[in-house]
Amino acid sequence: MSKNIYVTGLEPKSGKSAIALGIMEFLIRNIKRVAFFRPIISATSDEKSKDPIINLISEYYNLDLPYKDSYGFTLDEAKSMVAEGNHASLMEGILDKYKSLEADYDFILCLGTDYEGVSSSFEFDVNSEIANNLGCPLLIVSNAHEKTLEDIEKSCQLALESLEEKGCDVISVILNQTPISIHGQVVDYLKPKLKGKVDLIYSLPFEPTLGCISMSEIAKDLKAEILFGVRQLNRLVSRFTVGAMHLKNFLPRLSEGSLIITPVDRLDIVLGALAAMRSQTMPNIAGIILTGYLQPDYVLFNLLEGLTDIVPVLKVEDDTFTAAKKISEMHSRIHADDPKKIAMALGIFESNVDTTELRQKIVGFSVSFITPKMFEFGLIKRARTTKQHIVLPEGEEDRILNAAEIIIHRDIAEVTLLGSKEIITDKISQLGLNIKKPNIIEPLKSPYFEDYTDTYYKLRKHKGITQDNAKDVMSSVNHFGTMMVYKKHADGMVSGAVHSTRNTVRPAFEIIKTKAGSSRMSSVFFMCLEDRVLVYGDCAVNPNPTSEQLAEIAVKSAETAKIFGVEPIVAMLSYSTGTSGVGDDVDKVRIAVDIAKKMAPELPLEGPIQYDAAVDAEVAKTKLPDSKVAGKATVLIFPDLNTGNNTYKAVQRSAKAVAVGPVMQGLKRPVNDLSRGCTVTDIVNTVAITAIQAQAD
Repeated sequence: MSKNIYVTGLEPKSGKSAIALGIMEFLIRNIKRVAFFRPIISATSDEKSKDPIINLISEYYNLDLPYKDSYGFTLDEAKSMVAEGNHASLMEGILDKYKSLEADYDFILCLGTDYEGVSSSFEFDVNSEIANNLGCPLLIVSNAHEKTLEDIEKSCQLALESLEEKGCDVISVILNQTPISIHGQVVDYLKPKLKGKVDLIYSLPFEPTLGCISMSEIAKDLKAEILFGVRQLNRLVSRFTVGAMHLKNFLPRLSEGSLIITPVDRLDIVLGALAAMRSQTMPNIAGIILTGYLQPDYVLFNLLEGLTDIVPVLKVEDDTFTAAKKISEMHSRIHADDPKKIAMALGIFESNVDTTELRQKIVGFSVSFITPKMFEFGLIKRARTTKQHIVLPEGEEDRILNAAEIIIHRDIAEVTLLGSKEIITDKISQLGLNIKKPNIIEPLKSPYFEDYTDTYYKLRKHKGITQDNAKDVMSSVNHFGTMMVYKKHADGMVSGAVHSTRNTVRPAFEIIKTKAGSSRMSSVFFMCLEDRVLVYGDCAVNPNPTSEQLAEIAVKSAETAKIFGVEPIVAMLSYSTGTSGVGDDVDKVRIAVDIAKKMAPELPLEGPIQYDAAVDAEVAKTKLPDSKVAGKATVLIFPDLNTGNNTYKAVQRSAKAVAVGPVMQGLKRPVNDLSRGCTVTDIVNTVAITAIQAQAD
């Protein structure tokens, strides 16, 4: 079993950062403590100018590794040591840094040099020597962009032969940015030719947008003043166009993703670009850079200030030629604050690499425990296994659209957006999102509307609902989305970013109803603490459950925990432990425990029990020394909503835990509620959870 892997490119700009992301994604799901290490970095040792790949991996995966421990030497330091004849000291220093990590971590992902500033042959030799010294198997990344099958074969053959001579163990070759024309055949072409040299070969197709620079990158690199459009700095630039000619000649030169570079006093170009941005017949531009030492004219400034959802407008002191030259020399990177590129990179990696096969080759085992990182990153993997169709009623909301882009790129689920087609497509354009052919339904214009209205009338006429009432109700996006789930036109629904819990959940009560064996709907939160994942129920739905209802909540919460990989050990909480307390509240829990044990006799379950005795092994030894649950509980059932809701929020804030949920349980088909303060990540996680629930139904 390996405890490390060394990823290295064969040439500059091979796309190692995207590969590192993909590998870290499955490592973090399977291994408790993972470190990221670069023996040599191109950046300086100054923490203010951190290595961008270390920064990406460390921030995106919340690694608790100090930056100075994440690398051995800078490239300048390494070159100086080699030039002075201290090659052995270089290797010893890298090994010392690595060994200090090895003592504290279960696995180390190492990433090779960037091929910047020195010869490729030198870096190739250095990387292979470092990998051998660290005892790392190698995964090599080859840039296949604009290469033929023969070119790719030749470069791989030469590299593998050289590495074999150096005694390196190469476990996989990943061809990155493979031309679409040969992507489907290159692996089959190479396998017989490289047989005996490498076992696993994968090809990732060329995706032009991954190579596009974002407006945020341009703003940072040029140290530009951001005048407008700060919320849209994630827009990607496909090309830049200098605005120096007459407007009638300039506008036809615009294309999708164009960055316009123009002198600050060219009001005509700016006005024409903004008009193009608002036009349905013109390409969607990425942004505008105003150049020169002059300040923007007050007329222009007032005009821009009055526009909403404007593309980024930047101001630089450089003249137009200098600014254009600087931009032409930039190359794109993936940054931790760029969820669009991260989702795209991970989506491409996971769609084209057999991650189970590669993981088994690298680490060779599966784990039986679950950590918070494993839980969060495992959601997407689980959701993708059998792709489900999730409807998002709040399709006109910015956060929903940003989440939908990530969900689509990472292939988590099929998505249907409800709302005005015109508003949604305009917002997709304004937000600079890459959602091709979005599936949008306008309820009142849907061919299903009459059928849904009739169905709702039949389901609710005993409550006094008329046909006209049913039509009004079904025009609501939440009722329409719920009916899609009921009719199996969607597998699940997620709402609540702008609607209350009542407006999200009530249609499910009316239409979908509870499944057999459930008398009511309840909820759980997955509480991702520093070292474990706990399941809290019910913290969102039932105010004061009876003993029977509490027992049902306990059993259903255990079932939900198991679906998501948390082995259920259930503690039914009270203000006393065992037989030490008396009173109606304790008796309610005691009765609930008896009922729950009859409902699920095989389930490890204890109560009444106090929270500390349930989760702390030392306290458990004193209060319930012979219990199979005390000190080990993973599912905690609160006696009422007041206790549960306050406790989950207290733990979330005080322990800085990530609370995933509420996850609704007990319905025939999954519907989940979002907090109105939810983030894009919350929405993505909730869609993944809903998809997993749909798989289990």
